[in-house]
Amino acid sequence: MALNAQKVKTAGPGRHGDGRGLFLYVKPSGSRSWVLRYQMQGWRRDLGLGSFPDVTLAMARDRASEARRLIAEGEDPIAKKQQATPKTFKDAALELIERKRPGWKNAKHAAQWTSTLEAYAFPKIGQVQVAKIETADVIAALTPIWSAKPETANRVRQRIEAVLDYTSALGIRTGDNPARWRGHLDHLLPKPKNVRAVKHHAALPHAEIADFMMQLDAREGVAARALGFTILTAARSGETRGATWAEIDLDAKLWTIPAGRMKAGKEHRVPLSKAAIALLGSKRGGNELIFESEAKHGKSISDMSMTAVLRRMKRDDITVHGFRSTFRDWAGETTGFPREVIEAALAHGIKDKAEAAYARSDLFEKRRKLMAAWATAATSSNSDPKIVAFSK
Repeated sequence: MALNAQKVKTAGPGRHGDGRGLFLYVKPSGSRSWVLRYQMQGWRRDLGLGSFPDVTLAMARDRASEARRLIAEGEDPIAKKQQATPKTFKDAALELIERKRPGWKNAKHAAQWTSTLEAYAFPKIGQVQVAKIETADVIAALTPIWSAKPETANRVRQRIEAVLDYTSALGIRTGDNPARWRGHLDHLLPKPKNVRAVKHHAALPHAEIADFMMQLDAREGVAARALGFTILTAARSGETRGATWAEIDLDAKLWTIPAGRMKAGKEHRVPLSKAAIALLGSKRGGNELIFESEAKHGKSISDMSMTAVLRRMKRDDITVHGFRSTFRDWAGETTGFPREVIEAALAHGIKDKAEAAYARSDLFEKRRKLMAAWATAATSSNSDPKIVAFSK
C-alpha cells in the first residue's frame, strides 16, 4: 500500500514501501530517509533521495519519478549523480576502504591501506579529480619510492589501481586504468623484484641465542618480557602483543591464538615451556592483555617496543622477526625434528596443495618436545651448538 503523510511520520523501525521501488527507511533511532531501489544491467542499486522531513513524501515521489525516467533512457542515476559531483582520489580511496573493510579479516589491512596511501599517494594525487588522473600522475606518485622501497611502491601501485578500477565500476572514470602494470607501467618502470634483492630480516646466529637470552633476562619491563616470550614461542611480534589471558591455559601449558589474529587465518596452538610461562607475569582477567602498555592502560605495547629493547641492547644488527629465522636455523641444523614439525611450530602454511590436503594434524605433541628443546638451548648458560636434540 502507498504511504501517506501520517504513516511517514509515525512508521516504526524498518523498511516501508510506497510502490515501484520507493521506500522509507526508519532506523531504531527514529531517523527517516528515502531510497529508490532499482536494477541496472542485472545489478541492484539503492539511490538515496534524502532524509525526512527535509524531503517530504511528495518530493521523494518526484525525485523517484525523475530517476525512473533516467533509468528508462538507459542512464544510471547513481552514476549521473556521482559524475555531477567531482570526486577526488582521496575521497574515492577512503570510500573504497570502507566498502572493503567488512571483508578483511582484521583491522590491520585497512590501516595498511590507509597509511600507505596517506604517505605516498595522497600528497601527490589525493586532491586530483579521480576522473582526470593520468599515467603521469601515477608515475609522479611512484617514482620517489620505486627504487628506495620497491615492495612498498608496488603495493601502492596496486592500491592506486584498485581505487581507479572502483571508480570505473561506479561510472566516474572511463578508459584504461593508468596504474595497470601489464602492458602499460611495465614499459615505464623496472620490475620491482629487479630493483633490489629481497632483504631478509636480520637474524641472530643460533649459536649466540643463550648468551643473548642471558643479557635479555637482565632487563626489566614489559617489552623485554614480551621479546623473550616471542623468542621462546617462535611467534610473530603481533601475536605476542595481542595475547590475552583468555588464550592461555596454564594447566595444559598451552597458548591458543584464535584464527582472527593469525596471518594464515587459522587457529594456532602453541605449547608453552616453563621458561615461556615464567615470562607471562601475574595472571589477570580473561580478556586482559598479557603484555599491556605501561603508559596506556588497556592498550598493548606498540609495534616498536620490542625493537626498542634491541636498540637499547646495542643490537641494531638484528630484528625481532629475525628470531623466527634463528629458531628455524637452530631446529634444522642441530636437531633431528622433521621439517613439517618445525614448519608447524612457525605456523607456516603448506604450499603444496596435495600435501596440505593430507596434513590433518597440527603435530602438537611433537611440537611440545621441539619447543622444550628450544627453551633448553635458549636458556642454558652453557649452550653448546654441537648438542643435538632428537624428537624421540
